[in-house]
Amino acid sequence: MNIQYVHGDCLFTRINKNIKQYEYLTEDIRAEVIIIGGGVTGAILGYYFSKSNIPCVILEKSRIAHGSTSITTSLLEYELDSNALDLMSYTSKENIIKSYKLGVKALDEIQEFIANHGNKCDYRKVDSLLYTSKKIENKVMEEEYYLRKEAGLPVEFIDEANNPFSFDLKSGVLGKGAGAVIDPYKFTHQLIEEGCKMGLKVYENTEVIDIKYSDNDATVETIYGYKVKGKIIIVATGYNTSFFTKRAFGTKSTAFNIATKPIANLDDIYKNIVIKDNKVPYNYFRATNDNRLIMGGEDVNFIPDIYNEELCINSYNKLEQRLKSLFPHLKIEIEYRYCGAFASTQDNLGFIGKDPDNSKLWYCLGYGANGILFAILGGMMLTKLYSGEVDKDMKLFKVDRFDN
Repeated sequence: MNIQYVHGDCLFTRINKNIKQYEYLTEDIRAEVIIIGGGVTGAILGYYFSKSNIPCVILEKSRIAHGSTSITTSLLEYELDSNALDLMSYTSKENIIKSYKLGVKALDEIQEFIANHGNKCDYRKVDSLLYTSKKIENKVMEEEYYLRKEAGLPVEFIDEANNPFSFDLKSGVLGKGAGAVIDPYKFTHQLIEEGCKMGLKVYENTEVIDIKYSDNDATVETIYGYKVKGKIIIVATGYNTSFFTKRAFGTKSTAFNIATKPIANLDDIYKNIVIKDNKVPYNYFRATNDNRLIMGGEDVNFIPDIYNEELCINSYNKLEQRLKSLFPHLKIEIEYRYCGAFASTQDNLGFIGKDPDNSKLWYCLGYGANGILFAILGGMMLTKLYSGEVDKDMKLFKVDRFDN
């Protein structure tokens, strides 16, 4: 795996057996929609297009559910990377609230998927907490609380007097049922499994090396010389987009994760919540079904093609010390350490839609901490778009919204 995008022993690809190995492309084929990228975003798109009876194919240059999917903590929540007060410098209060409600919609979609197809991905609906350990930030938390409450979202305000957690908290916003956790490796494979039942075709170890556009279609050539012809291409390659466009998508950083060994006496309260602090850069953590804690954060500026071992060790150590300071009563042993690319935007939203200069080149790029939820929204919106219906909320994710 290219070190600039993923490095280290990733928890979910290590603890899970290889669910299925997919073939590589060995013949020329046709499909209406060509999805490039076999991570969770590509799998989501494949599921939604197949569900809508639109013939599609997924092409993955490496292995399904590896790459950026393997490093996500899959800590799902409707709130964005930054708090509302900070975001208002870049977008409107109305857009922030709309983004929150779209996040809730995406969470509901995942729950419906589980209800229809079974829970093969360790899905759990949980609460979410945004908190600060600094009294100076109490007003920020209060404003966040009132914004969500006025929007009709189920929230509670927590301070030192009613703090149910074992760590230091000056104030926080608790979203009731506002989050979820999954195993992203299993979720990706389950989406593909269901998509294949509806006609989805999937090829891994099938890198796209050339693309040609004509008036009526697009043709991609793969590393072994075989070609796929379709009506459109959808880029679902996460942070690696330079092959398809010179357009700059977001600001890249490298994010770090650690995962503990299973903890025997982990408090039940932490199994039913996802937690993020208000630091810059922020830290976040969640529990797994087997009582591990995963913690992420300590982002640094992204440097392409360079792996700095000293920097990585320093970041992992910071996360470990942070986790141990939060839970001094627990025996914490770190088993997995891994890092990879992370991209953010001014308004904390991803990119969904057509390239402004090429109607056959589409994007579904779930940038920010809500990447999986944005991908769900992309699956819904892009299948509508392909059928001629424009979702009014897609304007929030316009590909060219930051163009001068």
